[in-house]
Amino acid sequence: MATTFKAGLIQTNVSNEMAENVAFVQEQARLARDAGADFIMTPENTGLIGANRTETLEKAQTEESHGMLAACRAAARETGVWFLLGGIHVRVPGEEQIRNRSYLIDSAGGIVASYDKIHMFDVRLAGGENYFESATFKPGDRAVLAETPWGVLGMTICYDLRFPYLYRELAHAGATMLAIPSSFTVPTGQAHWHTILRSRAIETGCFVFAPAQVGTHKGSGRKTYGHSIAIAPWGEVLADAGGEKAGFVIAEVDLAKVEEARRMVPSLQHDRKYAAPVLHKAAVAKAAE
Repeated sequence: MATTFKAGLIQTNVSNEMAENVAFVQEQARLARDAGADFIMTPENTGLIGANRTETLEKAQTEESHGMLAACRAAARETGVWFLLGGIHVRVPGEEQIRNRSYLIDSAGGIVASYDKIHMFDVRLAGGENYFESATFKPGDRAVLAETPWGVLGMTICYDLRFPYLYRELAHAGATMLAIPSSFTVPTGQAHWHTILRSRAIETGCFVFAPAQVGTHKGSGRKTYGHSIAIAPWGEVLADAGGEKAGFVIAEVDLAKVEEARRMVPSLQHDRKYAAPVLHKAAVAKAAE
């Protein structure tokens, strides 16, 4: 198994029209491959960001007919690279809600693994932005690990990153790399993006790859933070695409850094079982009679 490779993170500014987004991803995949990428990754919502819930549901496609999934499988075959399709809207026959699903694709275009986003972003932000993913998407109920030519990848999506126990469990189960494709809001991105992602890398001793959406999105008007980022296990930022425009960045990855970081601070070996917390109430003195 090779220990070094180049990761290409595609940063997209998707519209609500899938054909436009397919064309952009195909172009960027070729450019990233020309720049040396061995493993190309895209953000959450790579297919499209709908203008509203109704359009999102109407434009969701089944796995078998999904235009973006077919395009990414073809891009993997054409370029000869592995591909992480960070997230698309998938309709499952018989289900009212749709799935926010990520795919790991090998260099022959085969689907190695898929993952459904577990944690739903149901949040009211102070600036008036409201998101209720659970109204549209059915959450996943399983964590996913998958083998690549370089190491074991833990697959997650966006809001999952705020739940550190998931990443620790993935690391304990064998992950040396973590994928966190995202569509982060601007307010939460400015406050937390880099800090949380570096924390997930440091806590687990894993490489973290977080391709992201950026800019104001045609059709929906939604604004995303960008800063597609690759982070080493010691917390170093290897590449950051910034928050201004779509494109791609390349990060050189050496998986030997995983063992190096875990040897220096072997916290994954130090987990201990403990009793659940119990609230101890302070005694309240009775008022003098």
